[in-house]
Amino acid sequence: MQQRTIRRLSLTRGFTLLEMLAVIVLIGIIGAVVVTQVGKNVDKGKYGAGKAQLTTLSQKIENYALDNGTPPQQLQDLLVKPASARNWQGPYAKESELHDPWGHDFGYKYPGDHGNFDLIFYGQDGKPGGDGYNADVGNWQ
Repeated sequence: MQQRTIRRLSLTRGFTLLEMLAVIVLIGIIGAVVVTQVGKNVDKGKYGAGKAQLTTLSQKIENYALDNGTPPQQLQDLLVKPASARNWQGPYAKESELHDPWGHDFGYKYPGDHGNFDLIFYGQDGKPGGDGYNADVGNWQ
């Protein structure tokens, strides 16, 4: 009888330290791969959202121009009526819409080099130039 008890105890001992460490390392490797892939998709989504936001903001500037005869001198004119606006029907945008998904300001120039106005999304880095997710996108493209 005592022999059976000893056998049962030895069969139900659990995992060794080495087995536990192996599992923890594997979970860490899988987690690192998943986080890397998800991070890339987040950047891709933000870049796409920034391009879409550029189009929407460009339309809001066009609405301002239709009401007042010319595009705004600066993007803040979409939020607060400037003295030069004859028929301001705003606000045309929210403060948050003047910033890209990474929190950078959109570039704006009136009069523009490519049309009545130039609106520029500078990408992830928020600076002119760059490749990939740092590439600039303008409303004239």
